[in-house]
Amino acid sequence: MANPREHELDYPLGDALPLPGEVLEIQPGLRWVRMGLPFALDHINLWLLRDEIDGRGGWTIVDCGISSDATRDCWEQVFARHLDGLPVLRVIVTHFHPDHMGLAAWLTERWQCRLWISATDYNLARVASASTVGMGGETAAAFFGSHGLTDPDSLAKIRGRASYYPSMVPSIPASYRRLMDGMLIDIGGQPWRCMVGYGHAPEHISLFCEERQLLISGDMLLPRISTNVSVVDVEPEADPLTLYLDSLERLLPLPRETLVLPSHGKPFRGLHARVDQLQEHHSERLDEVRAACAEKPCHAAELLDLLFKRKLDLHQTTFAMGESVAHLNALWRARKLKRHLDADGVYRFSLADALGV
Repeated sequence: MANPREHELDYPLGDALPLPGEVLEIQPGLRWVRMGLPFALDHINLWLLRDEIDGRGGWTIVDCGISSDATRDCWEQVFARHLDGLPVLRVIVTHFHPDHMGLAAWLTERWQCRLWISATDYNLARVASASTVGMGGETAAAFFGSHGLTDPDSLAKIRGRASYYPSMVPSIPASYRRLMDGMLIDIGGQPWRCMVGYGHAPEHISLFCEERQLLISGDMLLPRISTNVSVVDVEPEADPLTLYLDSLERLLPLPRETLVLPSHGKPFRGLHARVDQLQEHHSERLDEVRAACAEKPCHAAELLDLLFKRKLDLHQTTFAMGESVAHLNALWRARKLKRHLDADGVYRFSLADALGV
């Protein structure tokens, strides 16, 4: 959903964007790369950080783009023009989603360097690259069906998306370096602190440099849209929304002047305002969901029009269904709603009584 309070944020670079295959230097030794995506969310921001490892000068890449000829071509243009003749020394991936992980194997093989990522997301990427996670195949269709998505055409298309993840992440590096919450990484002689975030991905890693007052936020904090927070078939009773909101709280101690480098949208200042906006947004959505379920028992599919005010394509519908279930599960796990499996095999949620049962 677009951010109606975006005017509260400051975009110090204005409307400047790096062209495909080009870079924008934000600070000395920090370069912004932008790659296309074949979705409504049509781009991802990637970052180059000047670095030195084991006495070798070079660059650290943060996030990779999907595996496609167009993305590889853009990277080759960047390598030819914007690395100052230096090599890539490591690849950091914030989380396992395909737009972040897609070319990790190609990049690490291309430069004979190591992937750095959380253990949870590395291993989930290995599983997903061999099948899929959450967005396609028979189990995904059955899961969405159990939450009221019964349109035969939509379910058939979801079944046909079993190769959704492998098509964009065909392989995973055979080895990696583990990132953990609180870990300090020396990048170019400056410490960057790993900050774990939950809800959007199992163990998402953002990177904060206090000396430079920079936060590479990945997908945890985006300026224009709310981060997707979904329940998927492999963990159907999960409560990712509560985990996500708790993770946002952990960003609040960062300095107010922090420049946020998001994976989608433009670099911005106003971290605290954006956290407040996202908390307010989800609080309003939770209130709306609870009110709807107080009127009559509801399943996730029939709440889509309430939660999303625009027409959705199939790709967006799968994410929207996951978000709808996430809001229902948050209220159910907090004992504000109760859940019933009805005779038609669909979960419906209704208002819990005063005892939360």
